[in-house]
Amino acid sequence: MLEKGQNSDKSVELILSTASALRWEVGENLHEKLLEAIYDDAARITRKVVTRVDEKPAFNWERTLDRLLTSRITGFPIMLLLLAVVFWLTIQGANVPSGLLATLLVEKFHPILRELFMGIGSPWWLTGLVVDGMYLSMAWVVSVMLPPMAIFFPLFTLLEDFGYLPRVAFNLDHLFKKAGAHGKQALTMSMGYGCNAAGIISTRIIDSPRERLIAIITNNFALCNGRWPTQILIATLFIGSLVPASLAGIVSAAAVVGITLLGVFLTFVVSWALSRTILKGEASAFSLELPPYRPPRILQTLYTSLIDRTIFVLWRAVVFALPAGAVIWLLANIHVGGVSIAEHLINWLNPFGFLIGLNGVILLAYIIAIPANEIVIPTILMLTVLSAKLTGIGSGAGVLFELEDHSAYMAIFNAGGWTLLTAINLMLFSLIHNPCSTTIYTIYKETGSVKWTTISALLPLVMGIIICFFVAQIWRVFLG
Repeated sequence: MLEKGQNSDKSVELILSTASALRWEVGENLHEKLLEAIYDDAARITRKVVTRVDEKPAFNWERTLDRLLTSRITGFPIMLLLLAVVFWLTIQGANVPSGLLATLLVEKFHPILRELFMGIGSPWWLTGLVVDGMYLSMAWVVSVMLPPMAIFFPLFTLLEDFGYLPRVAFNLDHLFKKAGAHGKQALTMSMGYGCNAAGIISTRIIDSPRERLIAIITNNFALCNGRWPTQILIATLFIGSLVPASLAGIVSAAAVVGITLLGVFLTFVVSWALSRTILKGEASAFSLELPPYRPPRILQTLYTSLIDRTIFVLWRAVVFALPAGAVIWLLANIHVGGVSIAEHLINWLNPFGFLIGLNGVILLAYIIAIPANEIVIPTILMLTVLSAKLTGIGSGAGVLFELEDHSAYMAIFNAGGWTLLTAINLMLFSLIHNPCSTTIYTIYKETGSVKWTTISALLPLVMGIIICFFVAQIWRVFLG
């Protein structure tokens, strides 16, 4: 023990020298271990990617899969095939749950709710406004929108978790660059097939503000699940009927695929035009690292797809569908000069509708169904029955309905004066028209700009009107 004040300097020197020696020894050992780890890692990578002349290459399933999925020859066919499978699973898988929800919410609960309102002495107009208008509109949106999203988004998330979606971006990157857009727009476009509002939110992955705006404006050209029922129904009734019954299914499906590919083509064309006009600039380069393939994480996938995407988007759609239902019922039940406001509007819109190959019923349906594309067909049916004075069909003015028999659909459409041109232009207009109110609101929330929200809403609408006009004129000149 050193006495206080004795040899203190020597003690400090001894302690410091010992600590320095220990630190040097630990540091040397750590340095050696780091070097060994680096060499081991390099040796492992070398064994994986380098093959000697006299050795047979070891099979690497990730490398083999990448060669297939990112090849210029096989990459695009596989991409289209997987997209078709996801669509098919979504459409086929949603049929039964959509039917069950419609039965529960529309056929079962709607009459019960109506009787409840009447039982408490509610005025007829209040019962109609709330039950036949607001509730029924919301019920249609939930029954048509929820099942497809609950299937599409988990499938999309599984492909994302597996590592395939970055390879889709890799395959399409050069095409989007030629269009002056960002390669990641391929992912946001794919998300738009489930819901355009979700596609708009997904554009956050694009860092460049200019290229993100391009992705936002063009996302509407991806057919969302709210527009699939319209496309499938019209293609089945009008396009499939042009060929023998044995080929009807294939031809109808081909027509819907053709509309989908037209949307992809328009995405490139409009992206190219925007990048050379109001959003002029060079496409930014980005480093795309292809992640390793990973097994799916089921619980995380379900949470991300069902809670973060499906429920979030569905809630916004329901909020906008409620006032839309009220407007639909009021237009059909408020009369001026003995004629409903809806009929006045239909007669006023008919000349313009005829000019672009549609009719006043379709145009009014798209105006009052802006909150949700899911209610377009029920609205068209109700307005056609109302304007054509058909009896024994539906449940009254302003009450949305759908049919199960294709011949019943055709009877109503024929009574409304529909032709093959009407059907074709409806499919085109369904693809190229203004976004739904949920998507418009999401665009405003993401951009914070009234200017870009207005452009995003009006650009596809103007394009849809122009394209339908030219198709109608060409049709009438060459096909009478």
